[in-house]
Amino acid sequence: MKKYMKFEEAMAELEQGLPPAAEAGFLGVSVNPEDAKLVMIPVHWEATTSYGAGTSKGPDVIIPASHQLDMEDAAFGKAFRAGITVLPEDHLIRSLNEKAKDAAERVIEACELRTKADDDLRFVNECSVKVNDSVYHTAKDWLSKGKFVAVLGGDHSSPQGLIRALSETVKGGFGVLHFDAHHDLRHAYEGFTFSHASIFYNVMTSYSQVTKLTQVGIRDYSRDERAFMESLGARGSCFYGRDLFKAKAEGRNFKTVAAEIIASLPDNVYVSFDIDGLDPSYCPSTGTPVPGGLSYDEACYILETLAASGRRVVGFDLTEVAPSEEGGEWDANVGARMLYKLCGCLLRSQKLC
Repeated sequence: MKKYMKFEEAMAELEQGLPPAAEAGFLGVSVNPEDAKLVMIPVHWEATTSYGAGTSKGPDVIIPASHQLDMEDAAFGKAFRAGITVLPEDHLIRSLNEKAKDAAERVIEACELRTKADDDLRFVNECSVKVNDSVYHTAKDWLSKGKFVAVLGGDHSSPQGLIRALSETVKGGFGVLHFDAHHDLRHAYEGFTFSHASIFYNVMTSYSQVTKLTQVGIRDYSRDERAFMESLGARGSCFYGRDLFKAKAEGRNFKTVAAEIIASLPDNVYVSFDIDGLDPSYCPSTGTPVPGGLSYDEACYILETLAASGRRVVGFDLTEVAPSEEGGEWDANVGARMLYKLCGCLLRSQKLC
């Protein structure tokens, strides 16, 4: 059983800024979920990863890296005072990940050889359903208690259960603000029904309560994905990486660009943040890095614009952070800081900080 601090003690600890114990929770304290306004579900899952590995370890490296953060945020103030915590992990997901990764490797190898591995593919897809169901039921439980819920992945398929839960609970529906290098609009990529590359194909074809998908920073995609985005009509908007660079090169004010991105969204917004939406100098170890992308400050400015717009952020995810390949903490450091920004964005939009 995880040992939690009393809320007042946790806040006093953070205010002092003392070095936390290595095993401490997010930001250096372990806030009881019952006392927190925002709870995050760790999802140790990357079975459908198609290139680099390691994103299932994202929660394990981001949480200790968050101990290096100072609590005063220039945009969102003392967001920590609302109470932010990471829930205990579902060990079943970690177990499924290890088993499914081996099977997935055989599926991908068969795909490359133009053969089939039907039993392995079926097993991976069944595991994906179990992961999605676990996240869904956990999210639904905490949403019913009046908490805001986020997902800390894991690969980008990790948050589908949370998005499903929100689609059943957010009145009037919501839009998605999606930061990424990729559309993630492939249909069952490599045969995996719930691939990291298929998350928003699944979302936009399964949940009618998701009324808008706005994608930012996209710069690596297939012909079919772009066609699917265009087929969404008014339900889809994409601010491609090349177009964002072109706007800056031609002298357009980034404030105007950020305002256009946010203007495309409805009153309720879910933020999905794949770390490879950033320039890969910030996240070189992520699974599928692509040259170009947003700077850290540009991404933060868009989040700040969202929080100031009067829209309400109803949930978010941060995915695809992997441990630094050379054993350092750079990827985790950037991930932890972006995670705190996402927390601040949600809490400020809900007038909780």
